[in-house]
Amino acid sequence: MTRFNNSFALKAVTLSAILSMTAGLAMAGDGNVSTNQILDALKPKPVTRGLSAGPQVDPAVQAKESTFLNTVRNRSTRSLSTGEREQIAELAATKPKIDLEIQFDYNSADIAKTSVPSVQALGKALSDPSLKGSTFVVAGHTDAVGTEAYNQGLSERRADTIKKYLVLNYGLTGTDLVTVGYGKTKLKDAANGADPINRRVQVVNMDTKTASK
Repeated sequence: MTRFNNSFALKAVTLSAILSMTAGLAMAGDGNVSTNQILDALKPKPVTRGLSAGPQVDPAVQAKESTFLNTVRNRSTRSLSTGEREQIAELAATKPKIDLEIQFDYNSADIAKTSVPSVQALGKALSDPSLKGSTFVVAGHTDAVGTEAYNQGLSERRADTIKKYLVLNYGLTGTDLVTVGYGKTKLKDAANGADPINRRVQVVNMDTKTASK
């Protein structure tokens, strides 16, 4: 009985640790996300116009956002200024998003084989009729190991890799994918800069007008 209780307690602790580690990340059992998890995270919440209850959209604000996004479409990731990167981050803060723990080969922008299923799930999700045609930001992030300049360049190359994969393999329109790199400037766990959780790709649905009613 003691052995059973100890085993049960160990399993409970292990399960609790797993839940804590994956909080904020839609992860499948093998460490990869599923298409449905990505869809659920990126579908915009319904917005309303006028005096009705619920979240409301300001047409003027929406027009301003669209104008800005049009200035960064089809731009090379490296060409974005610090101000433009921060403006993208500011807009993305209020949009539907998901953090994907996409691993890359060491010191490289090549997608690791173990993370290919996550990228494939992303391609299927963004090709879904409920999301297709929207504008998405693909943001690359690194951990805090290494210099700021090196990590900035690495995050940009990795964001570009994801975009290229999605365009080539899923026929997504390149102008609908805005890539940006943040290096180590926006750590998910700032207290543990070297934690792998910081090495991620964030995908944001910027085109919330698709959910207006």
